[in-house]
Order: sequence, then structure tokens, then C-alpha cells
Amino acid sequence: MFGYSYRSTTALLLGLGLLAGCGESNTYVPPPPPSVTVAPPVQRTITRYLESTGNTAAVNTANLVARVSGFVQSIGYKDGEQVKKGAVLFTIEPESYELKLKQSEAAQDSARATVVQTEGDFQRQSELAARGSASKAALDNATASRDNAQANLKQAEINTRLAAINFGYTRVEAPFDGSVTARKVSVGDYVGGSGSPTVLATIVQIAPIYVNFSINEQEVLRIRAEVRRRGLTPADLDKVPVEVGLQTESGYPHKGTLNYRSPTVDASTGTLAVRAILDNPDAVLLPGYFVRVRMPLGEQAGALLVPTVALGADQSGRYVLVVNKDNVVEQRTVEIGQREGALQVIEKGLAADDRVIVSGLLRAVPGQKVDPQTAPAAPAAK
Repeated sequence: MFGYSYRSTTALLLGLGLLAGCGESNTYVPPPPPSVTVAPPVQRTITRYLESTGNTAAVNTANLVARVSGFVQSIGYKDGEQVKKGAVLFTIEPESYELKLKQSEAAQDSARATVVQTEGDFQRQSELAARGSASKAALDNATASRDNAQANLKQAEINTRLAAINFGYTRVEAPFDGSVTARKVSVGDYVGGSGSPTVLATIVQIAPIYVNFSINEQEVLRIRAEVRRRGLTPADLDKVPVEVGLQTESGYPHKGTLNYRSPTVDASTGTLAVRAILDNPDAVLLPGYFVRVRMPLGEQAGALLVPTVALGADQSGRYVLVVNKDNVVEQRTVEIGQREGALQVIEKGLAADDRVIVSGLLRAVPGQKVDPQTAPAAPAAK
């Protein structure tokens, strides 16, 4: 009897325990809202830039050609060498052209002597004709001889000048400072004998250097309105700074100024062609490079900026996630502007007092509550 009561009591207690345990497991306790970090947008004055892409181009490029015929006597540079204006790069058989020059000079001296002689005869015949001692025919002959001698002297002077020019062409000189390409002829080659000039090499000037880029029509209208508002002149526009960066460089380390603006907008592309000029003293930029370009347009006060990591993108465009007053996540479509280091300018869609989610974005779902932890304003742009 005693054993039966003990077992029954134990079973009853176990059953009550199980029932109690089952009751606790059916009670749902919701998880706490996920924690995210929020920060207000940075609000400050920024410099507005027009950003574009462009290509570098040589300021001067010229083919060095043989303007006289003959054999190449010497080559005065190494392929790819930097040369100064006036440096002798090729010499083309100068001796024969020097002899032709001396020949023309001798003919000129002879023609000058003839002019002196015929001028004397003319003066004598004029004096005799005035006294009635010489016939009119004799005076006419002296006059014709003098005029013919003067014409021959002019022709001799022209021949001498042409001979001097051709003699000068035997020395092919650099027309400007630049780098000379590999030579296309060798010493001993006969050049200049065909109908078209023989190209000996090409010289390229890369310091300074041009950067060509384009501005879209909307930016052109905005810039022209700003120019009118500020009363700027064409001379002022030529002083506008332009900054350039290569694809492998951070920022825009190369500085220059605006150099040219096309007078018309290209109707097929809706863009205006512009050009900058940079000193390029170390020849870092070479013609043909693809570069990033930016040009300051003025300052804007009170611009709003957020960290670039806070931006997302979907089919509707760029957006940020913000936490409203009820701690509920909202997706806010925004229009972005230029980048400022680690920050992105927000043109539209954001207010200065919005709480932007800057960390914990994967835990933030639009329409759901979160536990916002306020962080300091986003870091300043570098």
C-alpha cells in the first residue's frame, strides 16, 4: 500500500511539471528591434565643380620633311630625344647647295657691276643730248641698257635669295621644343626626290599640353547665366582653373587654366567642346591619355552631405535609409551631386534634420522599427 502511494505521487508531480513546461513554451516573446547607427547629414559650404572626362593632346605636332633633294649626310639626335627649338636634326648634302648659292652671289655681283656701267653710260648720253651733241637714238640705247641691267640685277638678287633658302633647307631644324619620334630614314638615304616631300620624323610638343573635354548643354546654360550674373569677360574665363587627374591617380593633382571654348554647341551630341592648357613640366601627361577633369563653378552654402556607404541603388535610382520620429525605417529617394572625399553631396530628397542610417544597413528593413544609436555627424571630406 505504501509503495503504491509513493509511485502515484511521483507520477502526479511529473505530470504537473510537464504541463507547466508546455505552458511556458507557447508564450511568444518578440525579438528586440535591430540596432542601427544614425547620423544627421553634414551641412557646410562646398565648392561646386563641373566634372567631365577628356583626352590629352599635343599643343604642336609637325612632320619633319626634306624640302630639298639629296643624300642624308647626318642625323643629329637620338630617337625619342627631347630637343630645343633650332636644334639641327638632319643634314641633307649641303655642299652642292652651298656652291649654287656662291654661284648666284657671283652672278649678282656681275649684274651689279653692269648696272654701274650702264648707269654711267646713261648719264653721259643724257648730258650730251642736253647740249645737242648726242642723238636721241643713242640716249634711247643707253636708257634701255641701264633698265635691262637693273632688271638683271633684280633677277640675280632673287636667284641668290632662292639659293640661300635652299641651302638653309639642307639643315632640318626643330621648329619648337619637343620630343622627336624614331627616324624614318638612315644616313646615306636619298630623300626629297619624289613628287611628295619625304617625311624624316615627327616632332611633338608635350610641355605645355592640351586637355580636350566637353560640357553638356544644361551645364552650358547654367555657366553662361553665372557668367552674366558675375559680369565676367572672356579674359576672366581664360583664368578659370582646371584640374586634371589620371585614371591611376587619386584626386586632381595636375593644374591648368581654361584655354578655348567652341563658339557653337554640337547639335548631334548636345555638348560644347572646351579645352584647357597645362604646363606639364615633368611630362607626366602624354598625348592621348584619358583623364578626369573638373572645373570650379563657385561656392554653395548649406550643402547636405552623407557618407557614400549610406547610399544604395535600385531601379528607381539612388536612395538612403532614414529613421523617422517613430523609429521606423523609411527609404528616401535622393538626387546626388559631386563627391567630396568620403562624402556625397545630396541635391534633393533629404532634410538637414533627417536621421540617416550609416551603419547596420543590412539589419534595416523599410517599414520596420529599429533601435537607432545616434553617432556624430559624418566625417569631413578629405
